[in-house]
Amino acid sequence: MNTLFKYLKHQRKQLIIWLFEHSQRVYTSLFKTHESWNITKADLLQLPEPTFGRHLGLFLEKNDFELIPKVERHDCYHVLCGYSTKVEDEIALQCLCYGNGKRSPYLYGAIILGVAILPDYYDYYFKSYKIGKRAHPFHHFDYKKLLNVSISDLRAAIFSKAEIQNLNLSMA
Repeated sequence: MNTLFKYLKHQRKQLIIWLFEHSQRVYTSLFKTHESWNITKADLLQLPEPTFGRHLGLFLEKNDFELIPKVERHDCYHVLCGYSTKVEDEIALQCLCYGNGKRSPYLYGAIILGVAILPDYYDYYFKSYKIGKRAHPFHHFDYKKLLNVSISDLRAAIFSKAEIQNLNLSMA
């Protein structure tokens, strides 16, 4: 039975990945009207070590990604909050952003479907929501303008020292 449950959980995660991949193009074409950053991973990796932009570049490199035009901010949330790109972390990150005040059709869909399809992580999602609720608002920042800011200064302005430890973020 344990093997069956693992298999079914894996299948549910695959469904969410498929939904993310296919909804992303539709969402960006319908709802995102602003200009893309026109910044590459290589550009970010040229920034000095303590900067938020350099850490964003390292995140992209580690995951073999480039910034997705018009939704660059999403990867910024990953770097700022320390969440990986695992399915359950993607949903938890959306919950954290919801707690922080972010509202969008995509966020609502990700949370509703994520909780419905992967309720196994409900405690993690709720904990993430509470972290977002306690943090200073950051969902509205223009992250392109913050690429040269120290990542530790940025995190310290948003999260308490205890939350930085709870999120297991390094201050480097």
